[in-house]
Amino acid sequence: MAKNVRIDYFPKTIKKDEAVVYGGHNKFCGKDGLVGQCTNVEADTHGQCTNVPTDIEAISSGVVARIPVVLAELRIQVNVNSTIELPEYAYEIKNIKKKVKITQCFLIRDTGLLFIKGFIRKNIDYSTRVSSNSCSFHGDLRHITVDVPFTCTTDVFFNGVSPAAIIDNTSREFTYQTEHALHGAEYGTKDKLISTDNTEYNQISSEEFNQLPYCEVIRAEIVEFDEALNPLGFDHKYMPFEERKFKKIQEKMVLYLTIKLLQNRQVAIPPTLFDEC
Repeated sequence: MAKNVRIDYFPKTIKKDEAVVYGGHNKFCGKDGLVGQCTNVEADTHGQCTNVPTDIEAISSGVVARIPVVLAELRIQVNVNSTIELPEYAYEIKNIKKKVKITQCFLIRDTGLLFIKGFIRKNIDYSTRVSSNSCSFHGDLRHITVDVPFTCTTDVFFNGVSPAAIIDNTSREFTYQTEHALHGAEYGTKDKLISTDNTEYNQISSEEFNQLPYCEVIRAEIVEFDEALNPLGFDHKYMPFEERKFKKIQEKMVLYLTIKLLQNRQVAIPPTLFDEC
């Protein structure tokens, strides 16, 4: 399929009254009264491109690699109860789109306790009333976006591999021996004070950079029940009898999160033997 593409280029800066005429038409490009020369390019775009598989180069002699290792994979149930107040009266909920957002997924060392925090972003479409009669109803379709927060903790069973042992930071103090002559009636000429020097401070410290376990969200599933709170009857003389208006929605949601807990570890990968065909 052919497409016309305009390309603007400026070999020199010229005034509008110096514009070059192409095919009986002035070509003006640019800003602030400056113009450049324009041209048209025709190109063909083909939807199907051919390809040829190439050989994959890989290390087959065995390596030590730092890669994510699966510590656990678990399905977590989070129960959420929320009340949403709409900015105006609604008569019907048309649709609710939901997206799960995780803001925290943190494993506490030596406890196996996982802290999870996030929110569910909900885009709610609802209908309003503009006019109606006893057998018809006319209104607008509006929407509102809200974030419903949630937080929970859960115990983790490591059905993959156990997390790497935490290496603690260390700090050691050392001193040097000193000798000082003693003066006084009770000390002899060969008596000396042998001790450490309180005027110096010597230390050996180490700081360990442990790999923090992290989460990947594999799947999110939401089962919910939404109900209008305190719906009011028809507030106008002419309106279909089943219409009710409401401003608050109560939601009961059960959120199922499938989470993979990972940690970057050094793994020895043995040599690979390829079969020769």
